[in-house]
Amino acid sequence: MNSRTSLDGHSFDVLVIGGGINGVAIARECARAGRRTLLVEQKDFGSGTTSRSTRLIHGGLRYLEYGELTQIRESLRERQRLLRDYPHHVHPIQFLLALDGNSRRSALPVRAGLWLYRCLGGTRASDLAQQRDILERLLDSGHRFSIFNFEDAQCEFPERLVAEWVTEAVTAGCHARNYIQVLEVLTAQGRVTGALLRDRINGTEAKVETRWIINAAGPWVDEICQHSGIRTGNQMIGGVRGSHIVIPKFAGTPDTALYAEGVDGRPIFVIPWNRQILVGTTEIPDDGDPARVQASESEIQYLLHSSRHLFSQLQISDRDIKYAFAGIRPLPWSSQADASSITRRHSVHDHAPDGAAGMFSLIGGKLTTAALAARNCAEKIGIRPAEPPGFATVSDAAVQTAAERAIALIAEVAAIDQKSAKALLEWHGPRSVDIARRVRHDARLRQCLCPHSEHILAEAVDAFENQFAVTLGDVLLRRVPVALGACWTPECARTATFRIASVLGWNDRRAAAELEQFEAECEAFLQRPRLPQIHS
Repeated sequence: MNSRTSLDGHSFDVLVIGGGINGVAIARECARAGRRTLLVEQKDFGSGTTSRSTRLIHGGLRYLEYGELTQIRESLRERQRLLRDYPHHVHPIQFLLALDGNSRRSALPVRAGLWLYRCLGGTRASDLAQQRDILERLLDSGHRFSIFNFEDAQCEFPERLVAEWVTEAVTAGCHARNYIQVLEVLTAQGRVTGALLRDRINGTEAKVETRWIINAAGPWVDEICQHSGIRTGNQMIGGVRGSHIVIPKFAGTPDTALYAEGVDGRPIFVIPWNRQILVGTTEIPDDGDPARVQASESEIQYLLHSSRHLFSQLQISDRDIKYAFAGIRPLPWSSQADASSITRRHSVHDHAPDGAAGMFSLIGGKLTTAALAARNCAEKIGIRPAEPPGFATVSDAAVQTAAERAIALIAEVAAIDQKSAKALLEWHGPRSVDIARRVRHDARLRQCLCPHSEHILAEAVDAFENQFAVTLGDVLLRRVPVALGACWTPECARTATFRIASVLGWNDRRAAAELEQFEAECEAFLQRPRLPQIHS
């Protein structure tokens, strides 16, 4: 599956540029419709905006303030589909909304907005009295808080969802290639004819022919056009940086997520994530290189101070920050100063008036509505996507029973413990049993990636052989993202590298190079905060 044979001279019906959640969804939609599809990504699938998000699948409660009911309705409908179709990746999460007495948002309209949000999403208010009590004890006692509750959903690892969708696209006939740079979109007589590509692994170039091009490059959408001489008149993307910090779970942390206000009154999330706490996000205009985006020191301090403002009893400090990360949201370009007011609804730009008929650029989009954006893009090239099936009601008890049976089967097939079997199911879903079967024939694959992890070597091997992983970072940050965990250390990285190398037959030189490249990627992505100097 991971062949890197030359693409030169090949012809496709559709070329999809960009291997984030939106591009992968588009390629999957086109391939399922029987179109010969090529998906290319300049780095690794899901390594850009997708992996740097707040990791929520939500309707967008705050969009109510801007009257975007259509956007909310669409998002909530897509949320329900993801909950149904990918329960191992997307699960419900309870939120407590906490507003202190100084908030500009008063209780009555908030209560009305939550009622409307529940109606649009088809959910009911839950009894979270115990969680409310826990939160009230943790919140700053110097402020009086009004606390409400609602339900949304979380995708802890959208990188894993992307990997699964790439596999689904390839199964449907798509050709998928990561580490492929689009040098130029080729046109003739006002219509796209193909593209010039460069393989960033071996340096070779290839020219491919295509009838249709969908530019889903996110923050790089305008750059693709500029390099190809396609003049759109106006800038299409207005990059907005969103930054997050990750801190340890503190004593008494509620199981619910918190939606509150930062020190400046902007909404922020405090979310249980990956056995840690994720705090975000900011909204800062950023027209720099999206590949080099990092959280600024002022953003990190803003999120830290906002956390302290909410939980003053906990005395959270810089030293508690595990890491920070940032990404560029590919929002529509706008002259508005307030990024919060820019619509999150996606649109599709037709480049026919720009002299590139047959090419479309996706503007905006988010995790929740990626499948909807894919259907909208497919329609632009003459594909009539099948209407997604209606919703069947499945009880939580039935889902739990099915999961328990699957875990028992995986544990038996692979001869691994229940914890590793559960970890395998949560990250690989339907493919877990296939991965487990590999372990039966090679006992080495039962070994955990590092002493702190339930995830096993079989997952890493499968990532290289069947999930388009090219580098160690592709595996440990995206296919089997143990490096994002609370206990991960440099020693864990060395241990995992040595164990993977021994199974895959890497020599010492290859292992050292992979580890060095992985550490460089981690340093660029997962920022360690600069701690204040202590002078004696």
